Amino acid sequence: MTHAIKSFVTIDHKITGEVIYRSESAMTVRGAVVEAAGNGISLRCANLRGSDLRGADLGDANLREADLREADLRGANLRDASLREADLREADLRDADVRDACLSDASLSGADLRGSDMGDADLRGACLRDACLSGANLRYAYLSDADLRGADLRDANLRDADLRGANLRDAALSGADLRCARNVSAVRGGGE
Repeated sequence: MTHAIKSFVTIDHKITGEVIYRSESAMTVRGAVVEAAGNGISLRCANLRGSDLRGADLGDANLREADLREADLRGANLRDASLREADLREADLRDADVRDACLSDASLSGADLRGSDMGDADLRGACLRDACLSGANLRYAYLSDADLRGADLRDANLRDADLRGANLRDAALSGADLRCARNVSAVRGGGE
């Protein structure tokens, strides 16, 4: 007698461990996350730490308060996604599309955002300490009260960005385009 064994991929709550989403068709975490997001299912507080989400289409996804520490999000579409209060420390977001996303109060310390498009993104109160934003597009981004201490912003596009209260102490700013950036006089710290 043969028995078919069904396999499935689950996405768990970062604190309680309860299953937030279960996919019987996806073969990988990336597939399950894309499937859930595509179906409008909230992944709030999801434990996605260290997940391979390269190139994933997560536009409009609700990843609020999700644990995405050390996740690989290279080339991912996070346009219009809600990542408010998400933990993205040490995450790899190189060349990701993060336009119009909400990352307010998110933790992106040590994250690699080289070449990412963060135009119009809401990063108010976000912690980007020691993050690599070299060559990133932050045009029209809202960075008020963001912590950018020690961040690498070389050659970043910060045109028309709102920097009110942002802390840029020890940030590398050589080659950064700050033309028409708003509230530059209210920036705390220095930079090179």
